[in-house]
Amino acid sequence: MRAKTAVPEKSARVRGILALIVVIVLLAAGAGVGLVVGDALGIRAQPAERMGGESRAVETVTASVPPPRITVLGYGGTERMRVAVDELDAALSGVETKGSATLTIAMGGPLAGEIDDDTYVLTGTPDALRIETSGEAGAARGIYDIASAIRQGKAIAAGIGTPVTSRLPFRMVDLGAVGVAADPAEWLPGTDYSHASKAFADVFLAEAPYIDEEALAAAYDDYDGYLRRVIADGYNAISFPGFVEFVTFDEVDGVYADGDAHVDKALALREAFGPFWDRAEELGMKVFLRTDMLTLTSPLEDYLTDRLGALDTTSPELWNVYTAGLDELYAAEPALDGVLIRIGEAGRVYDVEGWDYYSALAVTTPEAVRAMLTALTGQAEESGREVIFRTWSVGVGAVGDMHTNAASYEAVLGGIDSPALIVSTKYTLGDFYSWLPLNDTLQQGEQRRIVEFQSRREFENNGAFPNDLGAEYAWALQELLASNEHIEGIWAWAQDGGPWRAGPMILYDKAGFWQLADLNSQLAVQLARDPDADPAEITAGWAREWFSDDPATVQAIAEAMALSRTAIEQGLYIPPFAEQRVSAIGLEPPPMMWIFEWDILTGDSAVLDVIYTISRDRLDEAVQGGDVASEAVARMRTLIERTDPSTWRDPGLREAFLGSLDYEQDTLDLLGSYRAMILHQAAWHDTLSADSYAAWQTARDAYTAQAAAHLAAYEGDVDHRAFNLTAAELGVERGDHDLAMAWIARVLMVLTATWVLIGILSARTRLVRRPGAMAARATWVSSTRPWRAGESTLGMLRADHILLVLVPGALLVATRAVQTSFLSWVHLAVTLGAWAVFVALLLVLFRGRWGWAVLATIGGVVVLRCALVLAALSFSGPGGYWFAFWTDPVRRSLYIALAFALFVWLFVAVGWALAARIGARRATGAVLAAIGAGLAVPAAVVAMVGLERALTAWNDQMGLLPWGLSRILGITVYLDIPSSTAWVAAGIGAVIAALGLGLLFIGRRVPGRRDAVPSSG
Repeated sequence: MRAKTAVPEKSARVRGILALIVVIVLLAAGAGVGLVVGDALGIRAQPAERMGGESRAVETVTASVPPPRITVLGYGGTERMRVAVDELDAALSGVETKGSATLTIAMGGPLAGEIDDDTYVLTGTPDALRIETSGEAGAARGIYDIASAIRQGKAIAAGIGTPVTSRLPFRMVDLGAVGVAADPAEWLPGTDYSHASKAFADVFLAEAPYIDEEALAAAYDDYDGYLRRVIADGYNAISFPGFVEFVTFDEVDGVYADGDAHVDKALALREAFGPFWDRAEELGMKVFLRTDMLTLTSPLEDYLTDRLGALDTTSPELWNVYTAGLDELYAAEPALDGVLIRIGEAGRVYDVEGWDYYSALAVTTPEAVRAMLTALTGQAEESGREVIFRTWSVGVGAVGDMHTNAASYEAVLGGIDSPALIVSTKYTLGDFYSWLPLNDTLQQGEQRRIVEFQSRREFENNGAFPNDLGAEYAWALQELLASNEHIEGIWAWAQDGGPWRAGPMILYDKAGFWQLADLNSQLAVQLARDPDADPAEITAGWAREWFSDDPATVQAIAEAMALSRTAIEQGLYIPPFAEQRVSAIGLEPPPMMWIFEWDILTGDSAVLDVIYTISRDRLDEAVQGGDVASEAVARMRTLIERTDPSTWRDPGLREAFLGSLDYEQDTLDLLGSYRAMILHQAAWHDTLSADSYAAWQTARDAYTAQAAAHLAAYEGDVDHRAFNLTAAELGVERGDHDLAMAWIARVLMVLTATWVLIGILSARTRLVRRPGAMAARATWVSSTRPWRAGESTLGMLRADHILLVLVPGALLVATRAVQTSFLSWVHLAVTLGAWAVFVALLLVLFRGRWGWAVLATIGGVVVLRCALVLAALSFSGPGGYWFAFWTDPVRRSLYIALAFALFVWLFVAVGWALAARIGARRATGAVLAAIGAGLAVPAAVVAMVGLERALTAWNDQMGLLPWGLSRILGITVYLDIPSSTAWVAAGIGAVIAALGLGLLFIGRRVPGRRDAVPSSG
């Protein structure tokens, strides 16, 4: 008898040892996965060296100096000079004059023979002034400078005898709001995050003749007025949107078929906008067509794909098509000076519905960039034009971070030294946020460089708040010019950047309190001409030009603007986080993040938990920053309110200023309560302390009250848009569920532990005779010793069969529901759908006793996996679960190791259970078939719905990543997930399923096993 039992006991012992080895291997693999995940998240922070520059107001504002009535002599009859004189006359008409003077223009004097730049010398006497210069550029600049001095109350003769030379000769501006209709209805919804300006939308017609002449004439007048203003400010180049829209590709056979409307449309657009470019040239402005690459039309994309097999941006043949287009366009429009190219953003956020001109994010490797620039700069050199290449890019890898990484910049652009190439880079080490370091990539390279500035700061509420950037601009330019002799200009965005219609309706020279952003445009160009100029004086001049000639009023405005940076930096940012340079998932999140982006107050766990973790040691300071900002705004408002209304040129501008400050005060109070709420909430997840929980609840109540008041005050006000609180409200809703979910998880843990304990005891005691105990025993035995799964289900009653399915199934559904706070049907549908397909296929293949064995094995492992998840949820609910995942490497790695091991053990256990019946090969085939089906079916459904759409819905409900991601570039684009991923996953699943079915059905049966055929029950 002992001899007969020795073999089974030995076999069981060997299987047990083998199972232990498998578990150890799986745990080790899981630990490896945890390390990989931690490395992929890559959440790191180091102090950032923020830019210098201290905002201050002028010490004393003096009374204006009345100018004489000026008669200009000898300026010639060119249109450029006539427009400059018009500006001088307009400046004189707005002030009281005293006496008279002549202004003689002497071109070709002492500076003759030099390049016709804008250098000049003002000579003569106060009543007989003389501008001496080498040509029209200097003559016009001198006249404009005198006009500016008059508007700002300065003595026009103060600079007599001092040569005036612009330090940076190239000063480009965007198109402003030219051609953009100031239609409040388009701003009213507040949810249009498109970056398309829709400039000239009313000019374009869908059908021939394609141009509305009346609208075109109005747009031209709009454009001419804008040119006059920015030229007077000091700009001498303009970026004009478009490129492929104006090209017929008539030198490239096959792009457009005969009769293609794109050809007629391009010719119509050239005829319409050619005069715009000619006008700029006439007034001394360079014109650069601004375009993304790749810029496409449907026929052009088809042409390139047919010939190259794909949009191969490393192919010289592809770029030859674009250079041919440039040859054509420059020959037809000689006023064009070059192209301005961006490769780093593209896609639907910039597309205009119904307009078959679009862009693709396709130039994504160093090889592609170098191929593009080699072709385009070669064409530019031959045609006497220039190529401005923007280093701005969003993504991963060398091209993705060439804007902020010196090594990547060199990898992409090193050795490309065409004299026709100008490299354009934002002055911030990132996007246009505060707290960022100076962009050190501007201090390297042999290429010609220009520096980008944004006047209407898109991330700081689109210019709706006072925001004087003068001190920072001055410091940045001084630092850069001291370190890089190749910097020769700037590009200031007077209007552009970010969504046009999601924030307040502020349009340059058209709508809203646009004068606030105009200050930064003036600062940028005046500091480009003279980096050593005093920004405080420029601000005072701006205040005098726009608002008042009264010294006390100007002083008050200047002092208010000096406080504006404190309000912005403390109110819109959380300083302990903002002053760190953070990296995650191969990207560098911006220093704001809790507002992601623009007016979207985020509510996702990834961002908010990381912000807390970085700010944790300075939590009080982080919370109190909101109070500091609110106090600064209150002081600003007091300064403006105390000014004498009668001293303002336009009472409406005083009301606009006060309205802007009221709006800022309300918004910063809202943000102050929100920051307190999110930081205390994270502190509770971190410490589980009752004090943190109470502080969170108090802050939550304050926020909800402030949010209601904010929406009541500003919802529907296009000039002062209410912030988008959708994501924040979703976060509040999830947070409100956390404590309840933690308690439900605890109850479920007790029930789970009871079920497991019953299973353990039933395996060794008479408890197995109790109702349901056999089912618990079967799940425990099958999940821990799957080779006994078949025998563990013998003799089960109907009630046991029901419980065998019901308990693990209900526990799985309940656990997943709790994990999502009962808020994400997408997560439940995908995960439970995958489980259902996996189980269903196995049940189709195996019925009867072995079907129950499969269910017992799956059910047992499911119970163990649910126990792990419930344990993680039991501390402080889903919020605490994700807090640990994002911020605690040890807990995250431990959890992933156990979860991964249990996940893979499920498949090992099912295969092991089936191997006792059909052999290892067929069992492996059955499991692979089920895995493949469980992957293929949900993936195919996601693919049919659309990966981006599915991820957006899932993330909106789970709140893991910023809600705004899908409203900007899209989650797939931002995280560099190929759009075909779901279909690829479905295909892989199908292949795995086919392989499994092959192993299962093809080949010989296992010898000696009469029940080896899967379908025999």
